[in-house]
Amino acid sequence: MRRTVSVLAPLGFRLQTQPLVQSRPLSSVQSGCPQDVLRRTPLYDFHLAHGGKMVAFAGWSLPVQYRDSHVDSHLHTRRHCSLFDVSHMVQTKIFGRDRVKLLESIVVGDVAELRPNQGMLSLFTNEDGGILDDLIVTNTSEGHLYVVSNAGCRDKDLALMQDKVKEFQNRGLDVGMEVVESALLALQGPTAAQVLQAGVTDDMRKLPFMTSAVMEVFGVSGCRVTRCGYTGEDGVEISVPAEGAVHLATALLKNPEVKLAGLAARDSLRLEAGLCLYGNDIDEHTTPVEGSLSWTLGKRRRITMDFPGARIIVPQLNGEVQRRRVGLICEGAPVRAHSPILNTDGTVIGTVTSGCPSPSLKKNVAMGYVPLKYSRPGTQLLVEVRRKQQMTVVRKMPFVPTNYYTLK
Repeated sequence: MRRTVSVLAPLGFRLQTQPLVQSRPLSSVQSGCPQDVLRRTPLYDFHLAHGGKMVAFAGWSLPVQYRDSHVDSHLHTRRHCSLFDVSHMVQTKIFGRDRVKLLESIVVGDVAELRPNQGMLSLFTNEDGGILDDLIVTNTSEGHLYVVSNAGCRDKDLALMQDKVKEFQNRGLDVGMEVVESALLALQGPTAAQVLQAGVTDDMRKLPFMTSAVMEVFGVSGCRVTRCGYTGEDGVEISVPAEGAVHLATALLKNPEVKLAGLAARDSLRLEAGLCLYGNDIDEHTTPVEGSLSWTLGKRRRITMDFPGARIIVPQLNGEVQRRRVGLICEGAPVRAHSPILNTDGTVIGTVTSGCPSPSLKKNVAMGYVPLKYSRPGTQLLVEVRRKQQMTVVRKMPFVPTNYYTLK
């Protein structure tokens, strides 16, 4: 039996989880498996040179933090900006005249409605309505769909897309796919656009949240810059040719606004923003409605009901759902994943899926699943930590207001 756990319980951006044999203790994730069997991003030596503390994560060796503490990195991202290496994420191109039809056969979103260079968060689902993975898809002006999905789901995501491509090709449809081997850097924080503007000729004021453009960045050509991220802050993800990744990271770090940040800060940032970690907060046994992700379901797709699991998911939109993901503000000791959630009578009603002390709020925050009747914000509940019950209250997410850049 295998389960999915995460480094530093848990990790974020879409931070993917590390598959482990159930009997292994969490501490074994920190040391990881031998470094020579882990995949390395183009920035591996760069991380070591800058004091990165490397851990095994989703089959990769990645920095969990640098010389600064996790809390310092977190707060720096909220106040200035931080650079994250997310090159472990899976980048894919889907092309051909029938590319939209192909992707819409496996995701819940309305891909056809995307304007050129516009993107969206969507979900791969199965026929039972469960979430196979979350992904970002962009309708590029270069004639392909650009998909970014989770490293922890790499094998099943690629198999899903490749099998669908073969199916469509066998039906005589015009589709194809290609795995992109570029590095991926995330520059996140309120000053990210200002920092990036110094290295590009494009006007960053004209690139709003969830839009994308190919440009030269600090002398590196062929970079795809997407205004997005998983911290709740303004920022970009830059798909950069692998050979230019170190040059670009070095150029960005020359600005005193920028510091390196690792997996630990990324997790607490995404949790404050109320964003899900696949494998912890959503999985193949969670529907989009249960996961409070109904907004990812395209309006047209709700009517046509032509995505996997629609017969289960669409009726849930009308209230036929047993549980929901909620935010929690907790008293006492920090709450971690798998902690029981109880009603005020002491009956176990749910489970925490993610939790940590919030550096921004200086309170303990968490998310988890409870029956629908307990999901209203303000509902008083209990959580069990180290066999002791603590007060908690259901709180609307995000815990910290998001700062995504939209055109006024």
